[in-house]
Amino acid sequence: MEGTRRSDIRAGLRVSIVLKKDQQTGRLTEGIVRNILTNSSAHPHGIKVRLESGEVGRVKKIFG
Repeated sequence: MEGTRRSDIRAGLRVSIVLKKDQQTGRLTEGIVRNILTNSSAHPHGIKVRLESGEVGRVKKIFG
């Protein structure tokens, strides 16, 4: 599942995100969502989240 809709994402989900520094390469980072940072209901590049590790990026894949 893609991470473009806020309603699909909640704290505790395992996701893959792309960090700002990795946007050029598309390298993904996996982790557990701590909180959602995007306020709008959808975003074409992915909903921005903070992981439990403190890393911030846009969701590219949701594992559930």
